[in-house]
Order: sequence, then C-alpha cells, then structure tokens
Amino acid sequence: MNWYTITPLDVLLFRDAKPFTPGARAWASSTFPPNGHTIAGALRKLLGDKTGLQITGPFLCRDESLYFSRPIGFVGSIPLVPLAWDKNSNLQQALWDKQQPCPLVKTSARNKEDERKDEEIGNYKFREYLPFTTVENYLHSGKINRGDWLTEDKTKTEIEPWLVETRSHNALQEGTRQVEDADGYFVENAIRLKEGWSLAIGLTLNETDKTIPIPAIIQLGGEGHRAILQRVEALDNQWKRLKKLSKDNFDQRGKSIAYLVTPGVFERRESNNNRQSVCRAWPSEWKLAHAVNSNQTIGPLVSVSTASALPISCRIRAKDAPENSIPAPQVFAARPGSLYYLNQPEKLFQEDTETKVRVWRQLGYSELLWINYKEEK
Repeated sequence: MNWYTITPLDVLLFRDAKPFTPGARAWASSTFPPNGHTIAGALRKLLGDKTGLQITGPFLCRDESLYFSRPIGFVGSIPLVPLAWDKNSNLQQALWDKQQPCPLVKTSARNKEDERKDEEIGNYKFREYLPFTTVENYLHSGKINRGDWLTEDKTKTEIEPWLVETRSHNALQEGTRQVEDADGYFVENAIRLKEGWSLAIGLTLNETDKTIPIPAIIQLGGEGHRAILQRVEALDNQWKRLKKLSKDNFDQRGKSIAYLVTPGVFERRESNNNRQSVCRAWPSEWKLAHAVNSNQTIGPLVSVSTASALPISCRIRAKDAPENSIPAPQVFAARPGSLYYLNQPEKLFQEDTETKVRVWRQLGYSELLWINYKEEK
C-alpha cells in the first residue's frame, strides 16, 4: 500500500444522496469529506475503468500528518464508558432497556478539575480532527490527554478545516432580466479546503504491473474540479504504526473499544417478504452482551457511541455497457468517530474475502482501529 495526498486546485462539489433536479428542488446540499465511491471514480478515470484497486481512507492531512475524526465517546475531554463496566458509578441502580446497547456514563475515575475546565471553556475550542500523534497515543494508552483536545491554532482549522461556499445559479429569459421559470434558479454548496490541508488515501493496485503517473491531475467530485495526486512516503509509516498498535490491541483480547475512522456501512438483510436490506449503526454480527431472555444469543457488544448517519449515494453500472448506470438504493453509514465497546474484539463479516460485501472494505469503508480498554480505579 502506498499513500497519496489529493490537493484541490479549486472548490469541490460532493452532493449528498438526496435526489436533485434544478427547478424541482432549488437547493443542492453537499457533504465532505468525500466517500470511497467518489475517490474510486476519480482514480479509475486516471487508471482505466477496469483497474482493480483497494482504498484506505480518505482522511484529512496537513504537514504530512494524518488527521482523524474525533472519537464521539467523549464529553469535552471526559471519556464515556458503558455503565456495565463502571462498577463505581452512582447510576448502577438505574433501569435501562436490555434490548438496546448499555447506556454510557462519564467515568467515575474522571478528573474533576479537567471537567470543571471543560465547562468553563466550552466545546467549541476542542479539535474535531485529531492528528496522528494523538491517535497513536490513544491506541497505545487508551487515553486522550486534555491538552491533546485543545487546539493552539488561532485560526481553529483543526475544528473546521474547510469552508462551505454557497453559490447561486440562475438563467435569464431571453430578451428579459427575469429568471426562467423552469430550471432557472438553484443554489449549491461548494467545499474549499483551508490552506495547508489536503485529503490522504492509501492505495493498493491489484495489477502489479500497473503504475500511477505522479504527480497527476485527477477530476474529483461534481463538475469534475481538478486536484493534484501526489505520493507522500511519510504517511506510509504512520499508517503502519497505527495498524500494528491496533492489531496488538486486538490480539490481547479482553475489553476493547473499536474506533471507526471511516464511514461504516453495516447492512442487515431483514427476513420479511421483501427481503430488504437495512443499515444499522453497528455490525449486525456483533450481538449484544446482555439478554432479556434465555433464547437470545449473547455476543460481545456492550455499548455504542455514534451520531447521525451519513447518507451515501452510488450508482449501479451495466455489465455490458459500463458507461450506462442508474442510481443505486441509498445507503446510510455510521459516522466516523463512532466508538464500539466490546467485551472482546471481534472481526467484521466484511473482512471475509469470500463475501460480496467485502467491496465496502475495498472502497475504504468500515475501517476500525482497536483500543485495549484499561479500567481506572
């Protein structure tokens, strides 16, 4: 696997999964960072449609350092833990629905002084994207120090590394100064990365004789705006170190936290008449660690910390005519930064090379980093 940065030469357009037709709907929403389907589409334009590839990421990058979405399982700098894991919590007598993941509470071993400072400062000064060094320490120690949450950058680019530019488009009726009634006006959001920031991806080509011309210009997102694809060897070692720490933590077994660093697509086939697939906030193969009756299967999953789902749109291409495609069913992915608390680590079904759903992993979705949970006394 080689690592590359993608640096935009202009604004970028990544429309969300909602259908959009000028006139029928006047506002085109946008999403960022782009998903794996968008990155793969841009690379295949450069390498050829039949080129087999595997993507890791995308992540944000600055000064040749990877940046990751902040773990959601924190209130300020105070970590949340499942109530079942914190025997000293004053909420131990609370009743909760055993058909759902265990409630999360502030750890009883928290630093009261840090908590007081968090309340004084407010969450707006905390980083939304953590640098490689902080994430590496998180995997090594299971903790994120309060100082690592705070940004010293006066421009606060680690809170909002990009700008959203709202742009209106209109067409005038011929011979008048009036906007056309049909398809005459719509508004869309464009993304502009702040100075010094870029996207970073890990890329593996299935064909060993295939090479990427570096540096290269690729067309990325809607309107085909251009970006520079460059090789950055410094990122190779960073990812290897994180993956080694993650594997070591996985092999230790015991209580673990799975840190989702890319959108997680976890589908489950419903056993109804239509046999529909539905998306979940956590993998369906991870059964809950608690049960309400003896007929339920006990699994490793204790609790989940996540946020609103990310809508993802992709297209289905015809086998005989790849240039023809139709919109695929909308998919909702778990947000990067989600944390999963397990009594012991367990691999994803998507990791199986024999399954069709492995395509999600090949496009960079559902990337997990494992943390060995250390109980504080």
